[in-house]
Amino acid sequence: MKKLINNPRDVVVESLTGLVRMNPGVRLLEGSRTVVEDRASERGRVAVLSGGGAGHEPAHAGFVGAGMLTGAVSGEVFTSPSVDDILAGIRAVDSGAGVLLIVKSYTGDRLNFGLAAELARADGIDVRMVVVADDVALAGSSDHAGHRGIAGTVLVHKIAGAAAAAGQDLDAAARAAQSAADSLATMGVALGSCTVPAAGSPNFELGEDEVEWGLGIHGEQGVERSALVTATEAVDRLLSACLTVGRIPDAGRVALLVNNLGGSSAMEISLVADAALTWLAERGLDVVRAWSGTFLTAMEMEGVSLSLLAVDDDLLELLDAPAGTSAWPALSGWVNTEPFLAAPPAEAFGLEGPALAGPGRTVLDGVLQTMQDAEPELTAMDQQVGDGDLGHSLHRGARAVLQEQASLPCRPDLLLRRISAVARKSIGGTSGPLYAVFLLKASEALAGIEHPASADWARALAAGQRGIQDLGGARPGDRTMLDALAPAAEAFAGAGSEPLPVALRFAADAARAGAEATADMTPRRGRSSYAGDRVKGHLDPGAWAVYLWLDAAARAVERG
Repeated sequence: MKKLINNPRDVVVESLTGLVRMNPGVRLLEGSRTVVEDRASERGRVAVLSGGGAGHEPAHAGFVGAGMLTGAVSGEVFTSPSVDDILAGIRAVDSGAGVLLIVKSYTGDRLNFGLAAELARADGIDVRMVVVADDVALAGSSDHAGHRGIAGTVLVHKIAGAAAAAGQDLDAAARAAQSAADSLATMGVALGSCTVPAAGSPNFELGEDEVEWGLGIHGEQGVERSALVTATEAVDRLLSACLTVGRIPDAGRVALLVNNLGGSSAMEISLVADAALTWLAERGLDVVRAWSGTFLTAMEMEGVSLSLLAVDDDLLELLDAPAGTSAWPALSGWVNTEPFLAAPPAEAFGLEGPALAGPGRTVLDGVLQTMQDAEPELTAMDQQVGDGDLGHSLHRGARAVLQEQASLPCRPDLLLRRISAVARKSIGGTSGPLYAVFLLKASEALAGIEHPASADWARALAAGQRGIQDLGGARPGDRTMLDALAPAAEAFAGAGSEPLPVALRFAADAARAGAEATADMTPRRGRSSYAGDRVKGHLDPGAWAVYLWLDAAARAVERG
């Protein structure tokens, strides 16, 4: 596993130093791994201190700031902080009103924070400790060390910090934190392991089609391994587990935390959040606040955890209180109950007219069928020189046109403009706008012509070519679709008074020759330009696609 680090022994201090240098509101306590609010000891209110092993970033130091933690103590990666560092942290944040410790239920954390609390009390500091055990993956009656504290702990940080910021005394802040901890349930699923910098290898291995359920946050294995499931299926299992432990009512108000374990994409996390909101609504739970993102990680572990917190008015008020930290989301957590805006009416463009039928329908059917049949060929070609999506994109565009075929107008200019609109919505990547402008400009060249002659079609093809050049900036010779389209347009125009089948065959043959010539070209535009000379010997797939649909049109016209 590759990591951007210096010396594995220095990663914690260096990362904390980087965090505080980017955050003027906090300081790193000299000689320790403890981050504290600037001037915290002068504020005369309850201090909230938490922490744990490193490797959970942005937790815990990322939640130090106004309205949340007064300080956070870090150990080495996945290792509890030392008693002395915790004690130093308590002394640094205490301003005479007492210190509330928020501790995750891991044996090392409980022991070290607990002993530090005793030592601080001996110094005359009033200390309370709330232990968070939100993990519901482990059955309460099993032979283990107890429920662990995992990502839901961040919600307890928020509530405790808000209570302290509101001026509540130590007993009241501790009661609010304990109420949250008692009403909290979390479970996670991982798609892969993580690597501790000092170890250099993953903690466990998962197959390509395996996931791990109910794991903690230290890279340890979970309670069960299964085949890969969909996001919706994962949400069902995770939230079902959260509801079975008696902490969340069958109906009522809840807050939801969707937490990235470190290595999942933002897309996946948003997708899981959507599935979770839907799942909860279907079961009658009122999600009054929800947050998604990266809150408490296990290094770069791929996966997600879901936390549910049952809330009353008091807890909701504390969740809504302002907070100013580097990691707590700026958004309020309010759920958008009307996420969809009605789309404006589809463009009409005055495209009504008699429905497409007869020869025009036959030609269009031939072109669309060819584009669908060519998907494997074009995909394979594009994988050699680009990103491999051309075949799929053109197949999707052809299928979209077929779905609207019954309403397509017969007049050529209206037909091409309608297909242009479909192309820009359905064909992905750069091909979508290029084909859309090609069809749009060809439509304009045929404006008002009921029955275009061969010369009219030649003019339309040339207009489409110019549209692509103007929009995309490429020119013939750059190894793009224009290297087939330009010779085709020239051949079509040079056919003069030849019948349409003959002129179109000239154009298709010229397109083929142009496409084949791209194998010897140096790419200067388009997908192949990033690969340089490595594409030599391979045809440009965009150019070959132009030949395929021109050939399909020529064959259809030749058949009459």
